[in-house]
Amino acid sequence: MLLSNGGIRMIRRAAVFLGFLALMGAGSVKGQAKRKIIVDQDARGPATTDQQSMLALIQAPQAEVLGLTIVSGDQWRDEEVAHTLRMLELTNHPEIKVYPGAIFPLVNSREEIARWSKLYGKVRYQGAWTKNGTGKFVREVHGPYEVPDLPEGNPTRKAEEEDAVHFIIRMVHKYPHEVTIYAGGPMTNIALALMLDPRVAELAQELVVMGGSIAPEVPLAWKTENRREFNFWWDPEAVHIVLRAPWKKITVTTVDISVKTRMTNEMIQKIAAAGTPSAAYIGKYSDEEYLWDELAAVAWLDPGVITKEVSLYMDMDISHTAGYGNTLVWTEEERPGMGEALVHVQTELDNERFVKELSQLLAGR
Repeated sequence: MLLSNGGIRMIRRAAVFLGFLALMGAGSVKGQAKRKIIVDQDARGPATTDQQSMLALIQAPQAEVLGLTIVSGDQWRDEEVAHTLRMLELTNHPEIKVYPGAIFPLVNSREEIARWSKLYGKVRYQGAWTKNGTGKFVREVHGPYEVPDLPEGNPTRKAEEEDAVHFIIRMVHKYPHEVTIYAGGPMTNIALALMLDPRVAELAQELVVMGGSIAPEVPLAWKTENRREFNFWWDPEAVHIVLRAPWKKITVTTVDISVKTRMTNEMIQKIAAAGTPSAAYIGKYSDEEYLWDELAAVAWLDPGVITKEVSLYMDMDISHTAGYGNTLVWTEEERPGMGEALVHVQTELDNERFVKELSQLLAGR
């Protein structure tokens, strides 16, 4: 069919218009503001779920990591700060700042747990109070102010003078309703921020948590420990304070869904093959482990990774009896109405999608 000159001109104009729309669309996507996030973490290292979750968020193109705030948990704060600084050096991220936070829980202590253990049974994993680490990087117990030589080498840069708590407060005031607070470790820093400035929760955009346990799965020992998950157990009073604050949204990645994931040697080798500084870091220091904190991070970046979640009311047992440190949850009908928080609890995931996205993030630049 032959077109008239007028018809040809109309087609050309339509093509130009569609091209203009495409360019405008591409420009708008390119110009989209990154999502601001503070990453609060007990940063055991080298690699491990703690460092890897931070690295994934730092390297996510849609995220703007305002800073890394460090809290004791798996290891003592100062050692964790050193591991974090060194990770940033090895993965070529000099722009990211590190803010040291709380060294000790608000109330819980080694002596408290020794007393609890005499009355109610042994606590196997006690983080900085016990041997910690994975594979070849298991470390002996040391004091809270000691920083042993690191397997990955000691950092040359320093942490910021400003502490984590004041940094969190400053950022939510600077960017009201724009900042996600990601809690990948104990919640001491966040609780202290709320105690100094109760507006932190209402000024933040949302709270993303890795912690707690509702229906413990494998291995068997976790079932007998009921709902005593380490991140919450290290500082139960902090969890209680944080969960009762007026956050707009709280999303919780419990260990119950985390144990459905796994960093495998095959994954490590595929990431290492990318040949980037971050890939080299993962290839040398990562080990097979559940992807506890990485799942919370990637699910925030891409909610489609999660295929099912439930809404429950959550609080923390701070009774200092047999249930101390247990995660408490209720349905709408059962809840006591004592200030417990409505939270979104992730229960199922698209593992293939998650592994693919995490691998790409860790391979990085």
